[in-house]
Amino acid sequence: MLGQDAASTMLGITLVDVGPGRAVTAMTVRADMVNGWGSCHGALVAAVADTAFAVACNSFGVVTVAQNFEIEFLLAAKEGDRLVATATRRSGAGRTGVYDVTVTREGSDEVVAEFRGRSRSLGTPIEPGAQA
Repeated sequence: MLGQDAASTMLGITLVDVGPGRAVTAMTVRADMVNGWGSCHGALVAAVADTAFAVACNSFGVVTVAQNFEIEFLLAAKEGDRLVATATRRSGAGRTGVYDVTVTREGSDEVVAEFRGRSRSLGTPIEPGAQA
C-alpha cells in the first residue's frame, strides 16, 4: 500500500515497522517543509501520523479508509528533526476502528503531536503485493 502512496513518497515518509493493528513511520523535516516561523508545517506533521494510521488500519488485509482524525500539536518540529509516528489500534466494532498515533522526535521522549483517527473497513481484501 505504501509503495503506491505518491504523497507519502514525495514527503520522504518511510515505514519503520508494521504488525497487526500497529505501524511506525518516519519522516525527516526538510527546508521545504517549514512554515514562516521556521517550524514544520502542521499539515506535514499530520501527514506522517496519517500514514502510520493508514498502514496500521490496513494491516489486517482488508481495504480500510479514514473516516476522520484530530490532532493536537504539542511541540514544534524544526528542520532536520526526524519525526517518528507510532500508530496503535485502540478499539473497534464492526467495520469501524479507533487508532491513536503518537509523533515523537527521534532519539528523545519529546512528543510533538497526538493524533486520533477513526477508520472504516470497506470489506474488500487487499490485493497480494499491495500490502504495506
